[in-house]
Amino acid sequence: MPNARRFPLSPVLGSLVCALLTFLPAMASSEPLPADLIDHLRSGGYVIVFRHGATVSVQAKADSMSRPNAPAQRQLNEEGRAQAKSIGESMRKLRIPVALVLTSPVQRAVDTGKLLGFGEVSASPDLAESGPESAPDDNNRRAQALRRLATERPPAGSNVVIVSHKPNIVDAFGPDWSDVREGEASVFESDGNGGYKLVVRIQANAWIELAREAN
Repeated sequence: MPNARRFPLSPVLGSLVCALLTFLPAMASSEPLPADLIDHLRSGGYVIVFRHGATVSVQAKADSMSRPNAPAQRQLNEEGRAQAKSIGESMRKLRIPVALVLTSPVQRAVDTGKLLGFGEVSASPDLAESGPESAPDDNNRRAQALRRLATERPPAGSNVVIVSHKPNIVDAFGPDWSDVREGEASVFESDGNGGYKLVVRIQANAWIELAREAN
């Protein structure tokens, strides 16, 4: 706010503010979205990594790769299904092109990908959920695979959507994603040299507002 008054900080308050600032990277998902974000997404060239939609609270007790439909696994709840549909509808209203949807083979990720509504979904074992039940080598391979996908350029004029899991996202991109929420998207852009940069993190409910503002 340009007219807001500014007050000097006391030494104690200043120290507290500095301490709090060290936690800002983990709060990246709440930052304002770039004003030109939609224009860029409409032009394509981005990899959009989603954590699967909202789920029931039942915890999985087996390696997610082995039985993608196992009852012990968490499944999308009604909120998660509505969430995925809403995100897809909003992206289509915003005219954001999606050339490819890649998901984990775990059912909640596959369902999220399908409910987004961008056509055929391809499930990859490299995106299956990591965790203590899996061998460390498998977890490392999955993290490397997700990072590699973030470095690849999508087909010209379009974007790629990936649906995976919190452990994979944290392993691939770092502890700043330890607060990643169900349905949250991280938008990455390749630097053209085998690397990538984070453009923005978008909460699930923000897509509706973006679509509303664009109309």
